[in-house]
Amino acid sequence: MEENRNLGRDKLDFGNGKIGKLFRALFFPTLVAMIFTSALTVIDGIFVGHGVGADGLAAVNIVSPIYMVSTGIGLMFGIGASVIAGIRMSENKLKAARIIMTQAFVVGSIIMALVCAVCLLFSKKIVYLLGASPLLEANAIKYMLWMLPGILFLCVQYVGMMLIRLDGSPKYAMWIQVVVAVLNIGLDWYFVFPLQMGTMGAAMATSISCVVGGAMALIYFLKFHNKLYFYRLKLSTTSMLLTLRNTGYMMKIGFATLLTELAMSVMMLTGNHMFLAMLGESGVAAFAVVCYLFPVVFSIGNAVAQSAQPIISYNYGFHQIDRVRQALKMSLQTALISGFFITFFLMFGADKIAGLFLDSGDTAYTLAANGLPYFAVCAAFFAVNIAFIGYYQSIEKAVASTVYTLLRGVIFLVPCFLVLPRIIGVPGLWLAIPSAEMLTCGVIIIAYLVNRHRNDRLRLTN
Repeated sequence: MEENRNLGRDKLDFGNGKIGKLFRALFFPTLVAMIFTSALTVIDGIFVGHGVGADGLAAVNIVSPIYMVSTGIGLMFGIGASVIAGIRMSENKLKAARIIMTQAFVVGSIIMALVCAVCLLFSKKIVYLLGASPLLEANAIKYMLWMLPGILFLCVQYVGMMLIRLDGSPKYAMWIQVVVAVLNIGLDWYFVFPLQMGTMGAAMATSISCVVGGAMALIYFLKFHNKLYFYRLKLSTTSMLLTLRNTGYMMKIGFATLLTELAMSVMMLTGNHMFLAMLGESGVAAFAVVCYLFPVVFSIGNAVAQSAQPIISYNYGFHQIDRVRQALKMSLQTALISGFFITFFLMFGADKIAGLFLDSGDTAYTLAANGLPYFAVCAAFFAVNIAFIGYYQSIEKAVASTVYTLLRGVIFLVPCFLVLPRIIGVPGLWLAIPSAEMLTCGVIIIAYLVNRHRNDRLRLTN
């Protein structure tokens, strides 16, 4: 029985194992999982683009920020709980780690239930707030309403995967995303083409796959867990206050990750409005191609950050600064190499990529094919930014991770979207995101080098 219970566990020693070996053991399963998730997003866009049309693609893009916010909430609690639980585990406080884990699942689920309720009650107002036009309204509302049932389980899935990696089972976490992606793709095709269910079918496929992913995460902690499992929470006043305190700390640490998803929502919201204003519905459909591809770019940086996180947080708890720096160095090197690869792929395959989503006769196709090479520049800068933000989260520097996320996602991004098109026209729309990422990357690197130099001088003095 014990042997079966531990089938999904890999043996990882975060405190003593070689950094390179640990990082690779975490990175490759995480990357495979991210690739499958990215493939899901791309294929979903292809099915909607060809099965429903450019207007359907634009409508789905309008609603996508809600999905991203939901993902962000799941990752916020997942990363927050993983960092705190990782430090507690390094201190051999397993009960505290289990309580943190349970609180993350419970509170995250409650918050997601509230988000679903708001979207259900104010669906029309929300889609117009997100940039819908009367032409896109019906498809956007339909997609949102049928997507809502799966969002609750999406939160459970992401909280679970982060904690499963901490529990030493990155391969099980990988298989959750693989199964979810394959199931979603299969259902997507069946609902959109044979059943001709349009955007409603695409949303139903997403919801069903999210339920399966959430269930797999729960099954792990019920059957295959190692050190982490659910701990029964008390309902006393003291226990409730403790839950509120721990929830606040989890949210503080993981808030930058939520902001990352919110930043992508801001990116899509601002982009939808700007593309609609300058290029009409065809512009929104062309921008939707970028939004479907952005998870590919995001997956690289996120895979790097999530792979380094348990190594960094565990060794930070042990005060092993040299090991922390080794993990950061490896994550940055991996981020750069991966980012340049994505840039090359997007830049030289722009016309073929646009053709995957849109018919070559569409105006949106021409706009996307011409714009993608500009957008491609952002990949390396984005990957480095996410790696650094993940590092600051892992060492409990919540303010730094939050500030840098705000810089790339709002403070630099919105002005770039508003100003660059006025200066250089349509190319400015496509260069807004790369410009914001590049500026943020410069700020992060300068601040890190200055702070490291200061800390090294203090260590030598002491």
